[in-house]
Amino acid sequence: MSKVALTYRFTLPDSQERVFQLEMDRDTAELSPPQTTEPPAWTALAFNQCSGCPFNAAEKPHCPAALQLADVIDGFTDIVSYDKVRVTVESEERQVVATLAAQQALASLMGLIMASSGCPRTAVFRPMARFHLPFSSESETAYRVASMYLLAQHYAAREGGSADFVLEDLERVYRGVHAVNRGMAQRLRAASRQDAIVNAVVLLDVYSSLVPAAIHDILDEIKPAFAALLAAK
Repeated sequence: MSKVALTYRFTLPDSQERVFQLEMDRDTAELSPPQTTEPPAWTALAFNQCSGCPFNAAEKPHCPAALQLADVIDGFTDIVSYDKVRVTVESEERQVVATLAAQQALASLMGLIMASSGCPRTAVFRPMARFHLPFSSESETAYRVASMYLLAQHYAAREGGSADFVLEDLERVYRGVHAVNRGMAQRLRAASRQDAIVNAVVLLDVYSSLVPAAIHDILDEIKPAFAALLAAK
């Protein structure tokens, strides 16, 4: 089974380092199971279980997204949202380096982990996780979301199904993710002494609210770049 490796390397304000090495299946973009032998109490499925979660605590005692996030939480319990951190993201293709607020850096890492964690509600974003772009801007995010969604519609049409080429159903996709973000924020308030971790999820939730509402406006702004492709039709 082929794997894709991603490393997030944080340099904190006191010069300490936190390194998170992720490994996901190259085909499914699901993360390898965490090695946690004694999961913290806040990872229990029934603890602030997300609205609409399809899992049963008797069959799956722990939230898969919370299990994957446990190591990240342990490394950042004392970091404040506005602390500046230097982050290096290493993949097979490139290395990306940025200095930014802790909540922004953590939002990038946590969004990647939650999409690939095994949570069925966030799994819709696995294609973006598989082709991860750290610290993407609003327009980059809108472009990637639209590209991902429309490619899924292409696959559906090619296989004889119905396709939504005008993004009508995109908001429903984001509603499921919004429920996960709210539930996860409640979990993390019990797990972290400082606000960077919780605010990273809040930041993800802001994106999940803004993108479907503003995506047509953002796509209209970048439409001029498609002039040659549109003229070729």
